[in-house]
Amino acid sequence: MKKLILLTLIVILTACSINPPASEIQTNKTKWENAKIAHYRYNLSISCFCAFMDDMPLSIEVENGALISITAKNGTIVDSSSAFYEMYLPHSTIDRIFLNLEADLAGKADEVAVTYDPAYGYPTSISIDRIKEAVDDEVSYFVTDFEIIK
Repeated sequence: MKKLILLTLIVILTACSINPPASEIQTNKTKWENAKIAHYRYNLSISCFCAFMDDMPLSIEVENGALISITAKNGTIVDSSSAFYEMYLPHSTIDRIFLNLEADLAGKADEVAVTYDPAYGYPTSISIDRIKEAVDDEVSYFVTDFEIIK
């Protein structure tokens, strides 16, 4: 009986000292941060009930965490001073994508599905339904053709 109690105490104390596993988003965000990629480019496709679908995919270039350029599918550079640009800004860098994803997962959206790049951890596919009972509020983001520039 004493051995069983001692064994139970050891298991409980050991379990208390182990950190709980990080969430999936935190694990992948850490993988992204640890990669320390300073200059990269990727294509972003936004799928929604939106007027700007003909611009997809957008080619986005980022250096040292700052947006360098957004180019639409037809080669037009998106003007950063236009109000239209504001639609793209929240998803213009991988860090901003993570920031918005964290907010959505924390309750800003009713339903979120995400997949991550196995090598670098950035989200490759995000599907968001902000209000489950609403119609046409769903939006999906797809990150493709990611390349490290330096």
